[in-house]
Amino acid sequence: MSVQTLTTGLPAPKPLKLGETALFLDLDGTLAPIAARPQDVGPDPRRTSLLERLAQTLDGRLAVISGRTLEDVDRILEGCVIAVAAVHGLVRRDPDGQVFASQPHPALAHATQALRAFAQRDCGMIVEEKAGLSVALHFRLARNQADPARACARRLAVETGLSLQDGDMVAELRTPGASKGDSVRDFMAMPSFAGARPVFVGDDVTDEDGFEAAQALGGVGVVVGAPRTTAARFRLADVDAALAWLEGAS
Repeated sequence: MSVQTLTTGLPAPKPLKLGETALFLDLDGTLAPIAARPQDVGPDPRRTSLLERLAQTLDGRLAVISGRTLEDVDRILEGCVIAVAAVHGLVRRDPDGQVFASQPHPALAHATQALRAFAQRDCGMIVEEKAGLSVALHFRLARNQADPARACARRLAVETGLSLQDGDMVAELRTPGASKGDSVRDFMAMPSFAGARPVFVGDDVTDEDGFEAAQALGGVGVVVGAPRTTAARFRLADVDAALAWLEGAS
């Protein structure tokens, strides 16, 4: 495990040099502001233009690694990034366009039903199914339910053997067997990424194993957002700062 540091003590990263970089980007909270409802995040001309330029300059060494489904990533980014690890790495589209997906856990249907029943206690809670591989309970619009929601998810994880992924106002139960760190390692083993220095940019605790994987391979992690304990070595204040830093890459 990497050393965890409070982000208030972390410097901003130096200007990014694309010629030596393999770039891994989270989506929500990194490339796009977090919305109250997942479906409220949509395409943005500034972001799309930036990613199109990065994809061309990096010559295949660009990947988005997100908890969203592959279809949702493509919708939001307008299909401008080919290499994508979706659902925290349970679905992966390689630089050549081939798509690989894990087999769903047999208990996922039960967990989904249980979370839907729990969510009925507050109309602000949202249950999001992800490609038959994961189910997330969002409570950003029902913050008073955060503790019982997380407790419900923990109980279901123990009952079912599903992996519990805690995040920012979300608890997710997913098929075991992949992570954002695994996705970094998988991409870095591919010819188009091999030999480059991995840089992973993300905002949430779900990105920590991505930071650690990048740093274990000789690269760095860059955390976006408010101060918290992290394995990342650099920090950017918010999404706008992250976009500006990426726009300044050369």
